[in-house]
Amino acid sequence: MMYCKNSVVGGFLFLIAFACWINAKSSEAFGTFGFDIHHRYSDTVKDFLDVDGLPEKGSLDYYAAMAHRDQLFKARRLATSSATTPLLTFLGGNDTYRLSSLGFLHYAIVTVGTPPLTFLVALDTGSDLFWLPCDCTNCVRSLNSTSGKQLDLNIYSPSTSSTSQPIPCNSTMCGPRRGCAVRLNACAYQEVYLSSNTSTTGILVDDVLHLGTDENPQGIVEAPITLGCGMIQTGDFLDAAAINGLFGLGMDNISVPSILASKGLTANSFSMCFGPDGIGRIEFGDKGTPGQNVTSFNVEQQHPSYNVTVTQISVGGNVTNVEFTAIFDSGTSFTYLNDPAYSVIVEGVS
Repeated sequence: MMYCKNSVVGGFLFLIAFACWINAKSSEAFGTFGFDIHHRYSDTVKDFLDVDGLPEKGSLDYYAAMAHRDQLFKARRLATSSATTPLLTFLGGNDTYRLSSLGFLHYAIVTVGTPPLTFLVALDTGSDLFWLPCDCTNCVRSLNSTSGKQLDLNIYSPSTSSTSQPIPCNSTMCGPRRGCAVRLNACAYQEVYLSSNTSTTGILVDDVLHLGTDENPQGIVEAPITLGCGMIQTGDFLDAAAINGLFGLGMDNISVPSILASKGLTANSFSMCFGPDGIGRIEFGDKGTPGQNVTSFNVEQQHPSYNVTVTQISVGGNVTNVEFTAIFDSGTSFTYLNDPAYSVIVEGVS
C-alpha cells in the first residue's frame, strides 16, 4: 500500500512532492527504525564529498540540473544515451560540475559491520539488492574533490567485520538464479541494471546494519541483513551512479525491507519522508495512521514494482477522468506523463 499526504503538479515538467511515501504490505505494527536521507544537492552530501559549485535549491540552475539529470537517466534506461557526459555550466558562477558525479537523487549515510563503517549509498526503489564495494578489483576507491583533495571512500571487507558471514551456496536466500563461488563456498550474484553495461558482481554475505529507533532518547539497533559484497562494478557504477554502494528498496525477498520483515523486526513496510531542506528520513516499519487514504499497488509477479493506477486528474479544481498506470521511482526528480494524461494537464494550465 501507499500513503501520501499531498502532491503538487504544475508547469510542463510535473514536480510531485510527497510528504510521506509508504510501501505497506502488512498492517501489523512491530518496531520502527531507520536513518536520515539526503538530496543529492543537500549540504550533507556536499560536505561528505567536499564539492561545491552545485546549484542552490529553488534556483533556475537547480531545476535545469534536475531536469537534465532526469533526461540522462531516462536515456540510459532506454539504452540510447551518449557515452560522453555533458558538462553543465551554472549561471551563478564560473564553476562547472560533471553531472555524472552523482547519478541518483537521494542518498543515505549508512553504517554496516563490526566495527562499523560508513558508506554514502544511493537509494533505489527500482532494484532490490543492497550492495557495497567490497574487496573489489574494479570499483571507485576515491574521488577528487573540487578543492583538490583526494577523498578516500570506505570499502567493505567481510574479513574485517566480526559479524560478517558468507551466504552458503545451499541457502534459500541464494536461489536458483544465482551461482556459487566454490572457492569461497559462498553464493555468487551478478546484478545487471538498465543503464548501459552497468552491473555489480560478487558474493552475498550476512552482516548487521546499524539503525536508529524512534524512541527518545534514540536507541541503536543492529539489524541482521543480507548484502552484496560487490567485487566488480562496471558502467555507471564507476562514474555516475552509486559509487559507494546501492541500497535497493524493491519488493524481492533480498531487499532490506523484506529481510527486516521476514525476521520479525518490522512490519513489511517502509516510508520515505522528504523535508524542504534536503534532509529526510527513511523508516522501516508501519508508520501509518488509522483512517488515512490508501492506494493499492499493481503487483506483477514477474517484475514487481511500485506501480499504481491513477483514475483522475484535477487541474484548477476541474476533475478529468483519465486512467493510466504510473511507477513511483525514488531516482527521478519530476513526474513525466504520456498522452492522454499529458494533454489533459497542458489543456488545464494553458
